[in-house]
Amino acid sequence: MLEAESLKPDFWKDNQHAAQVQQEISNIKEEIESFKKIDKEITELEGIEKISEDDEKLKEGLEKKCEILEKEIESQEFKIYLSGKYDRGDAIIEIFSGAGGQDSQDWATMLLRMYERFCNLKGFKFSVLHQAFGDAGGPDGRIGTKSVTAEIKGNYAYGFLKKETGVHRLVRISPFSAQKLRHTSFALVNILPEIKETDSEIEIKPDDLRIDTFRASGPGGQYVNKTESAVRITHIPTGIVVSSQTERLQGKNKDNAMKVLYAKIYQLEQEKKEKEIKEIKGDLVSASWGNQIRSYVLHPYRMVKDLRTQYETSDTEAVLDGEIENFINAEIKADI
Repeated sequence: MLEAESLKPDFWKDNQHAAQVQQEISNIKEEIESFKKIDKEITELEGIEKISEDDEKLKEGLEKKCEILEKEIESQEFKIYLSGKYDRGDAIIEIFSGAGGQDSQDWATMLLRMYERFCNLKGFKFSVLHQAFGDAGGPDGRIGTKSVTAEIKGNYAYGFLKKETGVHRLVRISPFSAQKLRHTSFALVNILPEIKETDSEIEIKPDDLRIDTFRASGPGGQYVNKTESAVRITHIPTGIVVSSQTERLQGKNKDNAMKVLYAKIYQLEQEKKEKEIKEIKGDLVSASWGNQIRSYVLHPYRMVKDLRTQYETSDTEAVLDGEIENFINAEIKADI
């Protein structure tokens, strides 16, 4: 169907729609090739198994290849359960530091790094759109983050990450405390699907927007550039405010800010629907400060524990370095 559509004479009249169709075709072909590769590897391993009965080295090699193949199959298997409307698409992540000053701002920066590392491991493209930096003067020149918005591009980016929405709690010896006191910090993570402007589900009228420009700034107030390339958009009916400042061109920053606005209006509509369901089914848990989804304890012991699935690990260093796929997989399995 999609390839037939791409062969029509007027296909490229709407460049944006055409690009989306081409991307969808590419994604489907990539998945088909992945299954073909798995099928081929299974056939090859069956052949090796037949001739490895008396060869210990072949047996060892076979076991290692089987483990790798099992992980590949598991990765593909999870995609079956990511069938939401936007699960296959790109995502937008927002991180907000909670109360607690520099400690919480530092925690927000640590989470930003964790998710960026995870995306690198998954082959997703991670781009910061807007970042409000925290107070300067931390140890080792550390400057925290009050809030940050980033775009994540990759197949199933939203599907894999959507359950990360919620409050993340950190317990550690504060690097900002001269007395080396233990401190608890909070940060809110919000994962949004990237909504295309052509999606008829969301309509934004130009008259409902107030667009302001300002100079993009970095840590310590230093200007990234001297022109007013950064863009702030206010959606007047809802009061939603979004910003983008990392691009040099004002037009590109406006496009990025509109992506975030579409996503946040979609989220607002979903919350309205959830309130309607709540009247029928009872209370629903929202991503408020009282609803922690995961604790990261670095002192007096080391443990990261998801409070929804009870999955935990003592390898806190690996988790903060982006190895969070086991947590994500546990949450996906919990919904099956």
